[in-house]
Amino acid sequence: MGSTSAHNNEGLGRRDLIKRSAALGLISVPTMSFLSACASGGGGSNDKVEKGTTSAKNPLGVNESAPLDFVLFDGGFGQQYAKDAVKVYETNYPKAKVKFTATQKITTELQPRFNGGNPPDLIDNSGAEQMDMGVLVGKKQLADLTPLLDAPSLDDPNKKVRDTLRPGIVEMGQFDGDPVWVLYYAYTVYGVWYSQKLLDSLDAKYPETWDEMLAVCEKAKKKGIAGWTYAGKHPYYIPFSLYPMIGKVGGREVLDAIDNLEPKAWEHPAVKTCFEAYYELYKKGYILQGTPGLDHIQSQTAWTEGKALFIPNGSWVENEAAKTMPADFDLAVSAPTGIDASDKMPFGTMWASGGEPFVVPAKAKNVEGGMEQLRIMLSEASSRNFTKTVKSLTAYNGGTDGIELTPGLKSGVAALEKAGQNVVNPRLQDWYVALQKEKIGVAGLGEMMAGRATPAETIKKIQKYADEAAKDTSIKHYKHQ
Repeated sequence: MGSTSAHNNEGLGRRDLIKRSAALGLISVPTMSFLSACASGGGGSNDKVEKGTTSAKNPLGVNESAPLDFVLFDGGFGQQYAKDAVKVYETNYPKAKVKFTATQKITTELQPRFNGGNPPDLIDNSGAEQMDMGVLVGKKQLADLTPLLDAPSLDDPNKKVRDTLRPGIVEMGQFDGDPVWVLYYAYTVYGVWYSQKLLDSLDAKYPETWDEMLAVCEKAKKKGIAGWTYAGKHPYYIPFSLYPMIGKVGGREVLDAIDNLEPKAWEHPAVKTCFEAYYELYKKGYILQGTPGLDHIQSQTAWTEGKALFIPNGSWVENEAAKTMPADFDLAVSAPTGIDASDKMPFGTMWASGGEPFVVPAKAKNVEGGMEQLRIMLSEASSRNFTKTVKSLTAYNGGTDGIELTPGLKSGVAALEKAGQNVVNPRLQDWYVALQKEKIGVAGLGEMMAGRATPAETIKKIQKYADEAAKDTSIKHYKHQ
């Protein structure tokens, strides 16, 4: 995953719709567990750098000559936006040497450093090897980012950093009480992505009910086009459209119960209905052949080549799939299709939230430097650069003035406008990463969508996994407040 932001000219509709939707949906992008690493995490030489002098120019008290160690997840958003922000840090602190590393093996490369008490100063904790955020917080491995949020913003010394962020971003980084442990930098729209051109060629509209979805898929099948594909090797992508569908059908309280690891939460009728709907895609032959063996890039490539109509994904896909996406693809995203008029929430209900989680380890040598690099990234200039470069919004509430929105980004904004207050934000993927990815995703949904397990068998298996997690005293548990 990649993943996948006070300005009078931004556009009233876009500014207000994001505030409305985020405010209600964001009180809450993803296969390895980090339990053992976080449980130890002691020892090692960890000489903190001496704090610098606090001033108007340096509100966090950064040691101007101290090295900074920044590790970025090398995913859908690429590296350039972060490299550009590092250049600003180096300009502001010319005596500081910045070590910038980009990798997809976050856990593999950083687990030994956490164990040795020598973690980097700033980490973009994302991707298939994302460290378990709930465990990191529970084991006190992260620094509280409140000093960063309360520091003056880079653009306006009279405005705190926290006051420049999209509603809900601060709350998303809170796991238990007031401290903020994570800063989600991107603002991600999840849903069902497709080529409007291809859909138009089928003389079809995006389906709002499941009967309509099956009819569109049948029409596509007759043209030699699969209805769906997905990241078969990373089936935790499936929830990007499946979870908000469950919320639409049964109400957001069903998703809250799932997040809270409540007994029998997965046995709710809405879960059963939605699982059976997705399983029907497999049974009717609407899934692109070979999909279970495809990774996210391979499935996206097949999709951009027109071999499949729909794919569940996040808004980083516009940048990640850019190399294979035809110029006239006309990328679009929609909220998940529902079942019928009996659904608890209206069509348009979707999942949108902060994505691309950045953390500063508690045992980092240069905590202030890590926070300062984030402060730079949360400036208007860095935000604009991110949006322009990777075609996605950021946590910064603005930064789109003068930027011509790409088709996918424009479609995402329109989808948010349609959703209004009907934005949901499941928390499993940041509260319980191993449960969400390895068990619900790979062992559960992956097996069902490959036809190796029925919906009933899958629900029983996932509920067992959730019950085990609820009883596991070695992990910290979280609940919606």
